[in-house]
Formats: sequence, structure tokens, C-alpha cells
Amino acid sequence: MILTTSPLLLACSLAAAVGYLVVALGHRALGTRTTQAIWMLTWALHGASLLIYWMESPGRFGFASAISVTTWLVSTIYGIETQLQPKLRARWTLATLGAAAVILNLLYPGSVHPRLPSVWLPLHWALGIASYGLIGAAVFHALLLRRADEAMRHAHAEDGQMPVLALERLMFQFVAAGFLFLSATLVAGVGFAEVLYGNGWRWDHKTVFSVLAWISLATLLTARWRLGWRGKRAARLLYVSAGLLVMGYVVTRFVLEALLHRG
Repeated sequence: MILTTSPLLLACSLAAAVGYLVVALGHRALGTRTTQAIWMLTWALHGASLLIYWMESPGRFGFASAISVTTWLVSTIYGIETQLQPKLRARWTLATLGAAAVILNLLYPGSVHPRLPSVWLPLHWALGIASYGLIGAAVFHALLLRRADEAMRHAHAEDGQMPVLALERLMFQFVAAGFLFLSATLVAGVGFAEVLYGNGWRWDHKTVFSVLAWISLATLLTARWRLGWRGKRAARLLYVSAGLLVMGYVVTRFVLEALLHRG
């Protein structure tokens, strides 16, 4: 549970959570410009809280911080996209997830990592977190795609709504990028296993689920390329892939940290 936290980290985290909730609950009443301004400030506060979290001593990392970083990365991608695709509208959903992620990271700060066994370990972590963020962005677009498809089928499409095909194209672009980063994560794990873990490559639960996720994503991309998979079939396999990634680290760490109270 929540441990001693620096006042600055606590202040940034709580401010970010409040900002996200303001966007989630009041975006219609506030207007577009005000909502965008609050969103940008909140995004910066969330990023600052993550930076402070990483710089604190002793260093920590756990399932909640992985969720928080992934949410922040997806929010970053969304913010860039909305500059290029103004029709992309789902800020309130991400704001709700952001508020939950920030509070969760305060409640469960993770395990202590007082000494890194290798200078390569941060690279290994960074690649893994990037793959989480990109696959998370792909899942987010899959959900937007489903909503847009259902609206179109029931003749409830909103004016200015982003086209279904454009959403689908973005989804697969994030799938491909996430697959590349996950591949790099696995290669780094193989190449530096001896340095990172001291006993070479090991088939633990995280490795097994990560490899299964890699196979699932490879199948999805191959089926898209050779068989033209799209729509619900492609989205289901994407959800399975993301679920395997979550099972590999987040769920396991949640059980250890939140339920068993082990580092």
C-alpha cells in the first residue's frame, strides 16, 4: 500500500488526478479551448510526477507505475494525433483512465530497486514500456473503431467523426510499431540475459506471456497482410495480445504487491 511519498510527488500526482477528473466530468461545459488547456497542464503534471517518481531514492517500479507510464504514453500519442486528426475525440475516456492510473501509482509505489545489475536494464525496461504504450494505443484505437463502426451501422454517426478506415489504419500502424518494440525487448532480454539476471535466459511467466503475445501480434499482422483481416476479427486478436502482455507483468505484479504484499 501507499508508502512515504515526497510532498512534491504527492502534490503533482493529486493535481494531475484532479485535472484528469475535471476534463472527464466537465469537458462539455468547459468548452474546447479550456478543456485543451487543462488537458495539457494535466498531462505535464502527470509526466512530472513520473519523473519525480523515477528520481526518488530508493528507486521503485511495479504494476501501478507500469500502468501509469503506459497511460501517459497513450495520452501523449493521443495529444499528437489530435493535432494531426482533429476529428479524433475521446479525451474524456483517457482522462478517466489517467486519474485512476495516477492514484493507483500513489497507492502502490512498487518494489525497491536500490542497485541496477546492469546499465542495460533501463534500456530493457524502456523498450518494454514503449511496447506497452504502443499496444495500448492500438487497443484504444480498436475501441474507437468499434464505437465508430456501431454508430455508422445504426446511422448515429456524428458530424466530423473520424472515418472508420482511417481509425483502422492507425490501429494497425500502432500494432506494427508495438510489435517492433516488443521484438526489440525480447532480443534485448536474450542478448543481455546473463548480464541482467546472472543465470542466462530463463522461461519465467513474464517471458512465456511475452513470447505468446509476440506470436499473437505476428499472427495478426500476417493475417492482415495476407488475408486482409479487419474489423472485429482483428480487434479480438489484438485484445488477446494485449491481455497476454498485461498477464506477463501487470497482473502478476498486482498479485504479488497488492494481494500477497511481496516485492
